[in-house]
Amino acid sequence: MADTGHQESSLPQRIVTIFGSSKPEEGTQEYEDARLLGERLASNGLSVCTGGYRGTMEAVSKGASQYDVKIIGVTSAIFSPTPNQYVNVQIHTQTLYERLEKLVDLGDGYLILKGGTGTLVEFAMVWELMNKGLTPEKPIIAVAQNWKPIVEVLDRELKSEGMVSCAKYVRLAKDAAEAAEMMLKALAPR
Repeated sequence: MADTGHQESSLPQRIVTIFGSSKPEEGTQEYEDARLLGERLASNGLSVCTGGYRGTMEAVSKGASQYDVKIIGVTSAIFSPTPNQYVNVQIHTQTLYERLEKLVDLGDGYLILKGGTGTLVEFAMVWELMNKGLTPEKPIIAVAQNWKPIVEVLDRELKSEGMVSCAKYVRLAKDAAEAAEMMLKALAPR
């Protein structure tokens, strides 16, 4: 993995990894919500980590760019080697699996925005690692309008199989603004 100009050991202690769609374009509500999310997190001293490309990844990075925080983009050789213009720390990986692992490893908390199957895989990996006790418990906050049905179905299914509630690891927010506030509270110094 290559890092452009920064050593991973110099990364800040508190990083929020945000998963979401690469499709939203500037000017859309979805893009603006993600931009405001990045701004809100960064204005409170939290660094942001995304997949580094366009859509909500770019929007979060753009929102955070006016603050003195790390804006981490984890890119992959299977896509473009060039992150969006707002990324100030690029971590380049070779494979999609390596990229996913790095996105998960860097996060002190995870925000799940609207997205497709790629976002679903990211969400599922974080959730499963916690559900199986393979990673420390960290906040996972998903925007409810998109993920509530999935969380409810999986929770019901696993309970019917005699498992403890897997939904205990996931908190649902009504929108990106509430998700930011929930994350700020979850990562506040104790």
